[in-house]
Amino acid sequence: MILEIRVTPKASRNLIKKENGILKAYLTKPAHEDQANAQLIELLSEYLNIAKSKIKIIKGRKSRDKLIEINA
Repeated sequence: MILEIRVTPKASRNLIKKENGILKAYLTKPAHEDQANAQLIELLSEYLNIAKSKIKIIKGRKSRDKLIEINA
């Protein structure tokens, strides 16, 4: 499964929600040194109830708009 997600780093809380048909992730970590990407994988793992090893960022590692591959 492929997910498109828009990330907002340095938010006040960690949250995943759907806004206007777009999946958005609000992360407390900054984008510096891949911290936000690591937190995104952890948050998606909890949200989808799957292992972190099954989640991979396939596009947008340095962008706010990301493509995520889920291997269930």
